[in-house]
Amino acid sequence: MSPESSAPAIRTVAVIGAGTAGRSFAIACAAAGYTVVLEDVMPANLRHAEAEYADASLRGRSGSLELASTVEDAVREADLAVDFVPDELESKLEIFSMIDRMAPPKTILCTPSEALSITDLASCVYRPERSVAVRGGLAAGSTVRVLYPAQAEAGVVQAVEDFLRRLGFEVRAEVDPDEPALMKNQVRGPI
Repeated sequence: MSPESSAPAIRTVAVIGAGTAGRSFAIACAAAGYTVVLEDVMPANLRHAEAEYADASLRGRSGSLELASTVEDAVREADLAVDFVPDELESKLEIFSMIDRMAPPKTILCTPSEALSITDLASCVYRPERSVAVRGGLAAGSTVRVLYPAQAEAGVVQAVEDFLRRLGFEVRAEVDPDEPALMKNQVRGPI
């Protein structure tokens, strides 16, 4: 981890993907007091999220849920962007790259992934020091692992840990043990 240690404030969370897991996570974030912008390409998923949010009786709390039909609209003000695309390399690379291009420099990139290396994913974006992965079930009260590449900023990791604890998770943070296999901004020697 790089030495920068002040944790950035997370107030606005972009959730990319309004399937069952994304909707539940977005509503939990709103219930915890965050401003949430939920995006999905499928209007039906957004309608389901809107109905579930209304049923959850969260309107009196300090958090809020907004809906977006594009990734660009979702991440415009995001302090943290969490994707809920399938846990396969091509999907994660595509969404990570898209968020990286469209989000402001302050945005932390976070992906729930049980199989993929955050070191690999982070090596393909321009802000590897602001990239983390979460492993473990995203049900409140469960234990999750925050994995980060070696070059991650300490403050970023701390901010994600604090965010997840506020949502009710037990959190363990650790450097990603995987060596980078994908390289975007690095030159490799002869094969």
